[in-house]
Amino acid sequence: MADETFDAYDERFLGIPLPLPRPSAAREVRLLTYPRFTILLEPQRRLAVVTAVNIDGATLQDLPRTGEWELDPRIPATEQAGPAVYASNDLDRGHLVRRRDPGWGTAAQAREATEATFVYPNAAPQASGFNQSKELWLGLEDHVLEFADTTDERLSVFTAPVLADDDPPYRGIRIPRRFFKVAAWATQDGGSSPGLAAAGFLLDQSELIDVTQGALAVPSLGAFRTFQVPIADIEALTGVDLGGLVDADVMPRVGAADAAVRGEDAWRPLRAPEDVYLG
Repeated sequence: MADETFDAYDERFLGIPLPLPRPSAAREVRLLTYPRFTILLEPQRRLAVVTAVNIDGATLQDLPRTGEWELDPRIPATEQAGPAVYASNDLDRGHLVRRRDPGWGTAAQAREATEATFVYPNAAPQASGFNQSKELWLGLEDHVLEFADTTDERLSVFTAPVLADDDPPYRGIRIPRRFFKVAAWATQDGGSSPGLAAAGFLLDQSELIDVTQGALAVPSLGAFRTFQVPIADIEALTGVDLGGLVDADVMPRVGAADAAVRGEDAWRPLRAPEDVYLG
């Protein structure tokens, strides 16, 4: 019998109820479940508005990369940003739920979960190539896992593009200029019951995306910019209700000004893992 945490994101995985974040009721989404993760796809944008994954760092399996990108047959292909978006250009299919993150437990379970991440609802277009800030973005979960090792190395992570109305149009979609990530873990703090801690991050690829009259150009010079940001700002920018994650934020509060007004003045630039503030 499959364990209950295997079929989708488990909101009790940290020992504290942490419901799946959701956008407003007026926003149409498709709920898609996979081994240990869940995706809310916005069919109009053909991209995820939220992904949620449970990570057990203590039992992660180091498996070779297997799996091929596929459309999810449960929803129409017209609701997914499929292979045509990425053909003959400098866009990568950026995993939202990382391939490795749900790959824990038995080897068979880990293999099934990692291969399940190769579905187009779990991809979003990112400028190709790696630099220091993009590598930092890909390693944030690992860095937070190391910090949370006193709580059995368990995380719940929420990732998606920031779907803004002014994202540039390209091949029937709009290419997101920013991505968000919120990592959450349990803390004891000397008490008998666990508490919740969380950290929020943004990746900005605006300087690397140039769409003119439907043609994409990725400049040879440019940078992904990575920030630690107030989770309240992520909630404001995305229109996604992040619930108790806002109050669990380890980043010191910076006032109640609107996120769009305050912007990067209140964000912490990240250039190395040591720049991350985890309390």
